[in-house]
Amino acid sequence: MTTTTTTTVVFRNARVFDGHSPELREDCDVVVEGGVVRTISPSRNAAFADAEIVECGGRVLMPGMIDAHVHVYAADVNLPRVTHLPRTYTAHYASQLLSDCLDHGFTTIRDVGGGDVGLANALRDGLVRGPRLFYGGRIISQTGGHGDMRAGDADLDDHVTHGCACHDDIFSVIADGPDAVRAAAREELRRGASHIKLMASGGMASPTDPLEFSQYSDDEIRAAVDEATRVGKYVAAHCHPDESIRRCVALGVRSIEHASMITDDTARFVAEHGAFTVPTMVIIFSLLEKDSRDRLPKASVDKLVSLSKHMLAGLETMHRNGVDIGFGTDLLGHLRKDQPLEFEIRSRVLPALDILRSACSVNARLLGQEGRIGCVAEGALADLLVVDGNPLDDIRLLSRPRETLSVVMARGEFVRRSI
Repeated sequence: MTTTTTTTVVFRNARVFDGHSPELREDCDVVVEGGVVRTISPSRNAAFADAEIVECGGRVLMPGMIDAHVHVYAADVNLPRVTHLPRTYTAHYASQLLSDCLDHGFTTIRDVGGGDVGLANALRDGLVRGPRLFYGGRIISQTGGHGDMRAGDADLDDHVTHGCACHDDIFSVIADGPDAVRAAAREELRRGASHIKLMASGGMASPTDPLEFSQYSDDEIRAAVDEATRVGKYVAAHCHPDESIRRCVALGVRSIEHASMITDDTARFVAEHGAFTVPTMVIIFSLLEKDSRDRLPKASVDKLVSLSKHMLAGLETMHRNGVDIGFGTDLLGHLRKDQPLEFEIRSRVLPALDILRSACSVNARLLGQEGRIGCVAEGALADLLVVDGNPLDDIRLLSRPRETLSVVMARGEFVRRSI
């Protein structure tokens, strides 16, 4: 990350989107000191000796964004292949993905399968250029579930061991029964996980599980929720079918990933229980492109086509029923470059304000970081973007971040600056 040594930075004459409000705050000075937003005041209301002035010229200043569904080690669109890659390769892939996230304006990400303490520490110590990372460690999956990447004719001990957290799968641990789920959750929490990720339905990438069926018993899901909540953490669950979404929320899951096949009745249930959904549009549409689809096994392509018929309708259903909708992308392999396209895809059914809230204030609440990230407010961490144009008028500006972001600041340091 490129850094500056200036103690005080003043963003002058900015139009501020605070991460939530429907209207911009006009003609502001935003003062950053020590990596924190100190004051927001009318422009030129005060003089700042020895400060570095960033003249925004009426550009929009907004929070650094949050992607709440990332897989930092997913170096190939065909996930079973990734388990055979050298760890040095996946580490270098992660480094490039993290750097791209910053350049796209994402100053915080949540990894929901694979991210670990080693990468978090490398970011902390400045060894890797990238955003703030919240990670859940390895996904917990039942045998034959969405986290079980073995082919149907593979041996039991091929890359996975029941109830053991020491196997060689970079993404998941197989755990069957409440006691095994509990032990697996404790192991990931020991390693610093901010949440526990469960596979609660079939998915596109795994070879043997039907997309439309639920996974894990109620008692197994309860075990994970109990372990997470007793230490102030939460459970995120991969769910496509409506039944899986509803039962997970009823059992205490806080974050529903994808939620593709959600119905109006279940969406109301999710909203009433204060749970979040994190839809991921761009991965489905990007995988449908021929060069990506050709890398997948036929079983995955068939499931991909089925999912594509539900994604936008599901997003519209969540919005119509007042669900807290987070922002995630779920990209794999070379598709990491498509991260900003999530904005354009969502704009087909959602207003710009709601998309921006998802990537800012809603995701901050999901992560338990309200008031610290995903906002421009006094006392918030100085993760800031300056945009050429107004994303409230045209959200597609954020689909071209290398053209439209004049400033990216993370942790009070300039990542990019062209003004």
